[in-house]
Amino acid sequence: MLSLIIELIAGALGGNAAGALLKKQSLGTLWNSVLGIIGGGLTGQLLGGASAVGAMGILESVLEGGIGGGVLMAIIGLVKNAMAKKK
Repeated sequence: MLSLIIELIAGALGGNAAGALLKKQSLGTLWNSVLGIIGGGLTGQLLGGASAVGAMGILESVLEGGIGGGVLMAIIGLVKNAMAKKK
């Protein structure tokens, strides 16, 4: 359970970090956070979910959540921009 919480928090941070780096794909703080939380949770569960015991488990959860959150936010931002250009 601790690893999931860490992944969700790291996902929110990863989503907002990606939004800060990719200004054109950013969806705003709220949606960057929401997508980051979803991406962090999904990535952590798909990769087996670390046991978050010890420093390595916590680090793994942080990396899984942060990367997953940032990637999902970037993908959704790209899709949103592509759909806006078609209109």
